[in-house]
Amino acid sequence: MSDKPTVLFVCVHNAGRSQMAAGWLRHLAGDRVEVRSAGSAPADSINPAAVEAMREVGIDITDQTPRLLEYDAVETSDVVVTMGCGDSCPVFPGKRYEDWRLEDPAGKGLDAVRPIRDDIKIRVTDLLGSIDRNG
Repeated sequence: MSDKPTVLFVCVHNAGRSQMAAGWLRHLAGDRVEVRSAGSAPADSINPAAVEAMREVGIDITDQTPRLLEYDAVETSDVVVTMGCGDSCPVFPGKRYEDWRLEDPAGKGLDAVRPIRDDIKIRVTDLLGSIDRNG
């Protein structure tokens, strides 16, 4: 990995899971990690329940916009975390990939999104720990 590792979170709509994961990593890692997120079929806007769930824990993701997953974003990332995008995520030899099986918060209310948010925090914390240990 480079001096500043790059982590890319990918889900289908880039509106819920990947945005919450990116928000957690930015919050927990500060400027130690470059954080990216994208979607294979991005939505028009971020899921309001995801925004509110993150606001409850003091993390503001309102300035984020769903982005289309691009080939070079994967190619130039050190760690790629997929969340249900399946075969639409390009694979490059030598990259570290993790596939997180997470419930999709799309169309769900705040009460259903909170446990997804909390699960993502645990996974992001573990990921950050492994990045810190491995350089």
